[in-house]
Amino acid sequence: MTIEEKTGNIKSQMRKGMLEYCILLVLKDERKYTSDIIDKMRQSGLAVVEGTLYTLLNRLRKEGKLTYEWEESPKGPPRKYYILTPFGSEVLKYMSEAWDEIASTVNSLRVKDEISEDIKIIEEIKIEGDGEIGMEINLEKEDK
Repeated sequence: MTIEEKTGNIKSQMRKGMLEYCILLVLKDERKYTSDIIDKMRQSGLAVVEGTLYTLLNRLRKEGKLTYEWEESPKGPPRKYYILTPFGSEVLKYMSEAWDEIASTVNSLRVKDEISEDIKIIEEIKIEGDGEIGMEINLEKEDK
């Protein structure tokens, strides 16, 4: 059994958890048509299907984070463009702060983990003649 089979849908669950934040980020500077949102997400490496996006956009609209406006299209029916509301901008600011804090914490843990893999810790415990105990720790880069 592969690691992917053992861990199930971890990537999918992590993506779902950050999807709302990503949509707000995509809409932070300008209004976008649904296919533009999908394209921007795909360019960033986050694949999202239309059904999921429409459901989430509708929920965000009901929560007051987004609104939309219709615009006539020269090539067919009118298009619905999504826009971040002032409340949505405030939510985005809060989410960005939370993301930065979470990312910093996770990256800190990842760096510590990487350091522990690359550094060999040599501990020496010494008992001095007067009974005092001393410890010396040396860090050496392991050759790989």
